[in-house]
Amino acid sequence: METFETYTIKSFKHDGHLHRMWLENWLVPDRLLHESHKDAMYVFINSQTKIVEADGKEWVSRVPGVSFFIPGEWFNIVALMEEQGVRYYCNVASPPYVSGRVVTYIDYDLDVIRLPSGEVYVVDQEEYERHKQMYHYPEIVDTKAKQGLERLLTLVRSGQSPFEDDQVMRYYQAWLDRDSEG
Repeated sequence: METFETYTIKSFKHDGHLHRMWLENWLVPDRLLHESHKDAMYVFINSQTKIVEADGKEWVSRVPGVSFFIPGEWFNIVALMEEQGVRYYCNVASPPYVSGRVVTYIDYDLDVIRLPSGEVYVVDQEEYERHKQMYHYPEIVDTKAKQGLERLLTLVRSGQSPFEDDQVMRYYQAWLDRDSEG
C-alpha cells in the first residue's frame, strides 16, 4: 500500500539563490488522487511545517495547506485551510522540478490570491517588474511568466481543478487519517 512520503519544497529566485524552503510536505499517494489529478500533478499536504527563509530565519506555518504542482505549468497553487474557508495563494513560477524527495522551482514574484468569498487579486506586480530588471529576465522568461499568469487567472476564475474546496478538504482529511490506514 502506498503511503504519504515526505518531501522538501525549495523556492529559488532567478539568479539561483534560495528564496524559501518548506521542510516537511507529504506527497498524496496516487491511489488517493482524484482521477483528474492522476499523472497530471503532484499534490502535497503540510501542516505546521518548519519554513526557512533565505536569510536563515525559521518559522512554522500556522494553517494547513494543500499544494498543487503541475508539470509544464508556470505556476503552483497552495490552498490554505483557514477558519473563514479555503484561501488559494498561487505563485507564478517556473514549472516544478522533482529530484528524489525535493521539489524545486523559481519564484517569479507575481501572485494570485483567491479569497474564500471568491474575490481574486493579482499582487506583487511591482516586485515582478523590479526583479525583472534586477535579475535580467530573458524575454522567454517574461513571456512564460505572463502566460502562466493568464492561464492561472483563467483557471481560478472558472473554479476549474484544482480550485475545488471539497477536493482540498478530502486530501487534507486523508492525510489526517493516514495513521489509521492499518
